[in-house]
Amino acid sequence: MTEISNESKSLPSAVEQFVLRWGDMGGQWGVNRSVAQIHALLFLSDRPLTAEDIADKLGMARSNVSNSLRELLAWKLAWRVPVLGDRRDHYEAETDLWQMATKVAQGRKEREIDPMVAAIRAAMEHADDPRISPVVRKRLHSMHDFMNTVENWYQQMLNVPPAQIMTLIRMGSKVVGLLKFVSGKGNKKEAD
Repeated sequence: MTEISNESKSLPSAVEQFVLRWGDMGGQWGVNRSVAQIHALLFLSDRPLTAEDIADKLGMARSNVSNSLRELLAWKLAWRVPVLGDRRDHYEAETDLWQMATKVAQGRKEREIDPMVAAIRAAMEHADDPRISPVVRKRLHSMHDFMNTVENWYQQMLNVPPAQIMTLIRMGSKVVGLLKFVSGKGNKKEAD
């Protein structure tokens, strides 16, 4: 059971709603609903929680909580923390939003982008095969260039401080306008 049961009266309404919605969004991101709900609960918790605490608050089976916690640990979005006087494992979530976004992006890149980069590099080793048409060869080269550009951009972005990224994001349409101007497209409007 991944939905919060009626027994979870110990959660404030705002927390319960956030946990439910975060769980729904998790499914859209390709993450198990239970994993997303547990992540949301840990994110909003002001103290580390045990697996039993999580199971009670969310009305989930203990085995489901254990499996979901393992996945969160693998994504590095949660970790075990010691609590003095208690031998049970306690968990807390990453609360720094940039760290969360970076860890998710890193995990997705490892699972989705890196295999594609490896596949296109392997294909490029055989791109000079005379049986490959010029059209296919051009597409392979385009994909190779695109994947290398994405890979390089990702590596560069890891070194940009979060405050600078936020400034760039807040600039929004101004950046798009600057890019149009720099590429010469902005001048066409003025000339017309």
